[in-house]
Amino acid sequence: MSTSALHVQQHPRLTSAAIGRAATLALYDELSLAPKPGLVTLTDRGSHGDMDAHTFMRSLFSLRRYFVQIAEAGFAGADFAVLERCGIAAEARMLAATGGVNTHRGAIFMLGLLCAAAGAALRERGGALHRDQLREALRRHWGDALATRSLRPPTLPGGIAARRHSLRSASEEAALGFPVLFETALPALTAALARGLTSQQARLDTLFHIMAVLDDSNLAHRGGLDGLRHAQRAARGFLDRGGIARPDGIQEARAIAKAFVARRLSPGGAADTLAAACWITRVCSSQ
Repeated sequence: MSTSALHVQQHPRLTSAAIGRAATLALYDELSLAPKPGLVTLTDRGSHGDMDAHTFMRSLFSLRRYFVQIAEAGFAGADFAVLERCGIAAEARMLAATGGVNTHRGAIFMLGLLCAAAGAALRERGGALHRDQLREALRRHWGDALATRSLRPPTLPGGIAARRHSLRSASEEAALGFPVLFETALPALTAALARGLTSQQARLDTLFHIMAVLDDSNLAHRGGLDGLRHAQRAARGFLDRGGIARPDGIQEARAIAKAFVARRLSPGGAADTLAAACWITRVCSSQ
């Protein structure tokens, strides 16, 4: 299926190229956000000694074509095995670009599936892409395959930690249609923007909403179940005290970030979910 295939849709901007470009921009939205607890920003490494913003930018450039290709695969009605092969190839390119550092493995999985779902939804419905259509396409086309995938013995650190602590894995979250993304992150982002927060403030507040509820296997891997629960409590406390909108919200966010670094905690799953929310706001109608 060529890139031009998506140009037949009624929405002139929602081509495979536009879907993929939005994914790359959304990952940059996440990278450029600060202060983030334990995560890499444009100016610091967070809790990571093996990566910085330059590493992330090399990774982003290596993934640009992947997001376009997987949107095309979704438009073509590809089965999950095809999407999985695309993701494995993208991961290899990422690791080659970063010297073996895992910067975006979670995003390759999550954003890749969402780009594929966008392609599928556009083929079936045409016109503007709505959030509910996107989620429905994901579950209908690949929900069963993702549920089956979640039963495989995990081989990566995050999956092993999720299984060990009886957390919901990334595959389980995907099979359910990413409930934290659609039921927590997007409503939080929409509400923050409606309150008049800037885009940076709204994204930071949304990150804390995600952290408060997500079974983040990155946190469980780095800090065990205690580390995950500590992060969730910190996020809930921050929000209960008014979040980023209160006068000293940024100062408290910086203090939380410092505490995360001290414990080597990094909510990578929350970062991927935030990037996905940013992507959806770029490609989908809120209706």
